[in-house]
Amino acid sequence: MNNISDKFSLKGKVALVTGASYGIGFAIAEALAEAGATIVFNDIKQELIDEGLKAYKAAGITAHGYLCDVTNEPQVQEMVTKIEKEVGVVDILVNNAGIIKRIPMHEMSAAEFRQVIDIDLNAPFIMAKAVIPAMMKKGAGKIINICSMMSELGRETVSAYAAAKGGLKMLTRNIASEYGEYNIQCNGIGPGYIETPQTAPLRTPEHPFNKFIIAKTPAARWGRTDDLKGPAVFLASEASNFVNGHVLYVDGGILAYIGKQPK
Repeated sequence: MNNISDKFSLKGKVALVTGASYGIGFAIAEALAEAGATIVFNDIKQELIDEGLKAYKAAGITAHGYLCDVTNEPQVQEMVTKIEKEVGVVDILVNNAGIIKRIPMHEMSAAEFRQVIDIDLNAPFIMAKAVIPAMMKKGAGKIINICSMMSELGRETVSAYAAAKGGLKMLTRNIASEYGEYNIQCNGIGPGYIETPQTAPLRTPEHPFNKFIIAKTPAARWGRTDDLKGPAVFLASEASNFVNGHVLYVDGGILAYIGKQPK
């Protein structure tokens, strides 16, 4: 019988993490590499790929970077074919690439709404569609969709993002339903509010949003990218072989918490 730690090993696996030049995607890729996976990532600009490759090298990780727009189906199919030839069949797909536009709904154009849906929902469909046939043939595969607390909650100015992430939750469940018999598991990770360079201006002690997040989080802090590493390795490994169609919220307890009573 395998040792329990072997169940979490990703040795010999190829992991494709979209948009993983920096931030949450980079942290997840770093964790998968530490568990033994070979890392492949893409980005939409060559300069981002170059910066990502430097960052992986500095972290002691040999990564493979590809230029690809995840909303462009022919480009995605071409990239996946190239990866299979140059690195190997994709065993783990992490749909991390995404955008958010904070615009009041009544001021948001349909084009802006569509752009968010295209990147945050259509792209994971396109990416999953590209890797699933080889996973079916192999009889194994892991797909991890980066969902959000907005897969469950609404908030002002994020109508498109919430719609996309709610849709991504249901796409996750449907992939699990449709391909579970092929030993393909599709799950999601729903990050809470995470410390990233983008959120730095909001995290000053006196900023109202910082106070709001601390008050709404039972853990009484922002999440760190390191908090996402364990969940990612779990969902990418054999340890989660009977976990399918689930969204694991890494939010410090926000979704479980009604909030403090005003004094």
